[in-house]
This record gives sequence, C-alpha cells and structure tokens, in this order.
Amino acid sequence: MLDRVLVTGGTGSFGRAFVESLLKLNLAKEIIIYSRDELKQFEMQARIDSENVKFMIGDVRDFERVREAMIGIDTVVHAAAMKQIPASENNPMEAIKTNVFGAENIVKASIAFGVKQVIALSTDKAANPANLYGATKLCSDKLMIAGNSASKNSVTKFSVVRYGNVLGSRGSVIPFFKEQSKLGVIPITDLSMTRFWLTIEDGVEFVLKSFERMQGGEIFIPKIPSFKVIDVAKVIAPDIKIEIIGIRPGEKLHEVMITEDDSINTVEFDRYFAILSPSLKKSDYYKKNGKPVKLGFRFTSDSNQEWHTHDSFKSILIKNHLL
Repeated sequence: MLDRVLVTGGTGSFGRAFVESLLKLNLAKEIIIYSRDELKQFEMQARIDSENVKFMIGDVRDFERVREAMIGIDTVVHAAAMKQIPASENNPMEAIKTNVFGAENIVKASIAFGVKQVIALSTDKAANPANLYGATKLCSDKLMIAGNSASKNSVTKFSVVRYGNVLGSRGSVIPFFKEQSKLGVIPITDLSMTRFWLTIEDGVEFVLKSFERMQGGEIFIPKIPSFKVIDVAKVIAPDIKIEIIGIRPGEKLHEVMITEDDSINTVEFDRYFAILSPSLKKSDYYKKNGKPVKLGFRFTSDSNQEWHTHDSFKSILIKNHLL
C-alpha cells in the first residue's frame, strides 16, 4: 500500500496507466493528479469513477503550488516533463524550466513535507545525451539522486527509473508510422537504427516494483528488448515503401541506458540493473544483493542480449490494440 500518492504529469500516457493500476490493485488510499492541462484532467475525470482520485491544476515550475500539492503526501511519482525533442531544441529555456527547475521543486517540496518515497521517471536519452531534452533529464536524474544527501535527517528517499521507448505513448513512432503508411511511404532515418521497447504496462509494473526495492539513490533500469526501427515499420506495414531520410539533429543511431563510465557503480539483477550513488555501494543491501557488472560494461540498444522478432513485436502490438 502506497497510501497517499501524488502523480505529477498524471494526465500523460504513463500517469493514466499508473493511476489505473493503483486503483485496480487497490494500492493507494488517495491519488492526487497534478498537471497543468485542464482539458486532459476533465477527460480523465470522465473515465475514472473513484472518490479516491483528486485533481489539482498546477505546474511543476510553480514551487508554491507544488508545496500545496505535497501536503499529507507519502509517495510521489514525478512523471511531468517537456518531452518532445524538437520543441526542447527550439525552446531550450522552457525545457530547462520544466525538466530541471521542476525537478528541483519536487525535491525541495518533498523534503519539506516529509514525503517518504519519490521516484522520478527518466529516459534512455539521459545517458550520453545528444539533445537538450536528454541533457535536461540527466540534470533531473542528478537532482533526484542528490536529494538523498540534501534530505539529511529527513525520511525522504529519492530514486529514478530510466527506460526506453514506450509502445503507443504520445509521441511514439507507432502511431506516426501507421499514419504515414496511409500515404504510401514511411520515412526511416537510418537502416541500422535500434531502440529499446517496452509497453506502458511493463513501465508501470517496473515503477511499482522499484518502490518496493528502493533504498534511495538508485537509477533503476529494466532489461528490455531491442528492435530495429526499420523492422518496426515492416511489422506495421509489411509492403509499404521505405524512404531513408538520414539522422535528424539530436538523434542517436542507438540508445544508451548505461554508459561505460556508469559501469563502476552498476549492479545487475535478473531482470534489471541499478546504477548506485556512491553511498549505496557500501550498503549491506547491495553488498548482499546484485552482482557488480564488469568495468567498461555498456547497456545499449545495439549490443543488447535480448531482441524482439517480427512475430514477438507484432504480438505485443496486437495485444495492446496498436495494430
């Protein structure tokens, strides 16, 4: 039981799925949805019939409003972010205000009100960032992990969950490819491009499990399969024409979740990795649990040990009503 839960960015793809899971599993006494879009809140209220769910209009940039949202809260899932790469590149300060200053506000307010657990959602783009969005999320990750030191004698623990592309989420390539297929051609940036892929349900389950195992100061990374972007297009529209357009500014050929530099602080479990803050490496929990990876280890979408086949990827799309 997570008791009273605050979900920032709660009307987004992850937030909606997370709240639905909490309600289905009866894991929270009260859930506060905190976001700045009143229309999305109105639409979400129409779908959710529960007295346990409350809605607050607010922006994570607004520290005083964030403080109001934290009153009586035990658990925070920080999912609010400016996520679109082109928008972040063209409006850099707006991305910084939301993703960096917003994260700082969450840390400060959580400590001030004695929140017990905070998990912030990150992205594979935060490792070795090649664009401003990734850079701001790396800053957010660092702020969250540093929050464990800033809290000092406070009860508040901070951790981060970092994962790859979510199938069917807003901004996902899946709906884009489906729309493009109607026009008779799908644009692909590079034939060899790879990405990590997971479903929104997998992401929600991983976050819930991360709350159970977090000590405070970890970046949790699930072991999820890779798949070539060209193969995604072939699964969605097998006979469609493919146009190679070249890699766009700020785009990577392959995604990285753990860099060589992080390997010294990384431990491996059966289904996930954890990048530990220096203090956690000395903890009894991680001395007894997990296996340190080899120095120089990288977890990247092209060197991954687990890959989708066309059949497995198609099966997941069908199961999630995306094909």
